[in-house]
Amino acid sequence: MVFKLKRVMQRGTKGKNDNNEKADASASAPNTSASAPAGVVGQAAASKAGNNVGARAAVGAPGGIKAGGPAAGAQAGGRQVDAGKMAPGAFEALPSFRDVPTSDRQSLFVRKLVLCCHTFDFTDPTKNVREKEIKRQTLLELVDYVTSGSGKFTEAVFEDITRMLAANLFRTLPPSSHENTGSENFDPEEEEPTMEPAWPHLQIVYEFLLRYVVSSETDAKLAKRYIDHSFVLRLLDLFDSEDPREREYLKTILHRIYGKFMVHRPFIRKAINNIFYRFIFETEKHNGIAELLEILGSIINGFALPLKEEHKLFLARALTPLHKPKCVSMYHQQLSYCIIQFVEKDFKLADVVIRGLLRYWPVTNSQKEVLFLGELEEVLEATQSAEFQRCMVPLFRQIGRCLNSSHFQVAERALFLWNNDHIVSLVAQNRLVVLPIIFPALERNTRSHWNQAVHGLTLNVRKMFLEMDQELFQECQRKYQEDEAKAKGMEEVREQTWKRLEAAGRQSSNSSSDNALASSNDVPIVRTVAKGTSGTGTPIAAQGAAPMLGK
Repeated sequence: MVFKLKRVMQRGTKGKNDNNEKADASASAPNTSASAPAGVVGQAAASKAGNNVGARAAVGAPGGIKAGGPAAGAQAGGRQVDAGKMAPGAFEALPSFRDVPTSDRQSLFVRKLVLCCHTFDFTDPTKNVREKEIKRQTLLELVDYVTSGSGKFTEAVFEDITRMLAANLFRTLPPSSHENTGSENFDPEEEEPTMEPAWPHLQIVYEFLLRYVVSSETDAKLAKRYIDHSFVLRLLDLFDSEDPREREYLKTILHRIYGKFMVHRPFIRKAINNIFYRFIFETEKHNGIAELLEILGSIINGFALPLKEEHKLFLARALTPLHKPKCVSMYHQQLSYCIIQFVEKDFKLADVVIRGLLRYWPVTNSQKEVLFLGELEEVLEATQSAEFQRCMVPLFRQIGRCLNSSHFQVAERALFLWNNDHIVSLVAQNRLVVLPIIFPALERNTRSHWNQAVHGLTLNVRKMFLEMDQELFQECQRKYQEDEAKAKGMEEVREQTWKRLEAAGRQSSNSSSDNALASSNDVPIVRTVAKGTSGTGTPIAAQGAAPMLGK
């Protein structure tokens, strides 16, 4: 037993030395196989097509993982090993941490990290079954080791950890199913997402990364050299994965990185901004917008007051335009939460937010209008009187259009605004401006809206205004009747004008027909004129001589 243990320790020491000697080596051959090589220095992981910003930057400290260019080959034992073409018995399980002395556990930890750099093809469930199970068990042991906090990680171990994470996580995401078929009528709410086949291993790797980031044994000052800007960018690229399980882990991990590595906070916010800009103004296709907004909701909640100008620009240039894409319903709940956080932090931003909503208000999408009205109610609930007065005229013009919507859900949701006491209070304080704008829409609903529920709610709101200020209500009613009579008179004048034009057109048409008929009935008269005489039979010379005789 002692002899066997010595051999294990010798192999561990040798593997560690070989690994350290080769850690800084650059890759020389592109990785074209489906599975990554063993001991990967940097798996070729270009981000999803068209979204590879930062995917080719270096990850980790100088001499660490190089993500761009040719993929690095395997460095385990000083030779390249393809997991899909390994010789029988080359992939063997390592001893458990419990079976080695405490002093040798970190060395064994590194050997297990090297072993887990092997990646496998999960599209074929019958391929490398034994090796896949060995790796799964090894990953679970790594998670337990990090969770137990067995000792501080050295800088060399940080490099090995980052290498293993890069080999397993950073990969090219497959195109979406609708991109393969070329379908333009893609509805992400109806389509089933494509699940990641390698999830049995990926889940444990993500769990390892999460435990590693939150571990008290992870020194942020050293780890930031490896969990650097490039590492963060490549994590953000993975948010476009269709698998919701992967995005959920990424959300938690990125949030923990943001909390632990304060030096990276401005960069993370800027990188998320860039993802939003590309989504809004270029592609309108991204699977992880909801998760990114959820992270930002927590970040915004922690902003110190007064808000920096950078944060206000982020609200105006990134968050507000996120209302524009057609698929806003996929992430509207998280977006609304972020917007409300800003207004609650600084109530003066309410005017900016409301005008932004009005700018992107949908014209033909009724379901989107319902979402906007719900968000508008939450914003108004946090709005003070001064900000309300700045935007109330365009706001209630839009609400009036919603009240008269033929889609009953839109009209109903707009009328529900008057169920909110704070909004009713704001309207009451500014009723001299609001009621004249909204009154015509209320009157049209009471007279002609087809939906009984909308009709009943309109009567309730109308009664509320009547009780609020009877004199103003009667004045608005009188003015509405005058405007209606005036409009009716103008309509009658317009009808008379059209009738006169039609009569004149008919008369002109009849006159043209008579002229054409008369022209067709005329018979030309042909006279025979003798040579040398005029048409009257008078000699031509005599016609010219007569005046001379008169003189």
